[in-house]
Amino acid sequence: MAIPFKAVRERWSADPEYRAVRDEIAPEMELAFAMAEARHRAKLSQAEVARRIGTSQAMIARWETGKSAPTTTSLRRFAQATGATLQIQLGGQGTDEAL
Repeated sequence: MAIPFKAVRERWSADPEYRAVRDEIAPEMELAFAMAEARHRAKLSQAEVARRIGTSQAMIARWETGKSAPTTTSLRRFAQATGATLQIQLGGQGTDEAL
C-alpha cells in the first residue's frame, strides 16, 4: 500500500533537521522552480532558452534544478528570453514587506 505524499511530508516536517535543511535551501529552490515555470509558460525548451541567452542547455538545467545559481545579468536575460518580468524582493525578517 502506498503512503500519501502529504503524510510523508508531514512526517518529514516534524523532523527539526529536515526543517533546517529545507529552510536553508528554500530560496534557491524557489528561484529554480520560478525559472522552470517561466520557461514552460513560454513553451520553450532548455536548449532554446540557452540559445537565446548565449549559454548551454546544461547550464539552464543546473539553474532549474538549483545546482547552480545564475547571475543577475543571466536572470535578466532569462526573463527577457521567456517573456517574464524579473522582480527581486528583500524583506525584513518576520515580515512580508519588501525593501
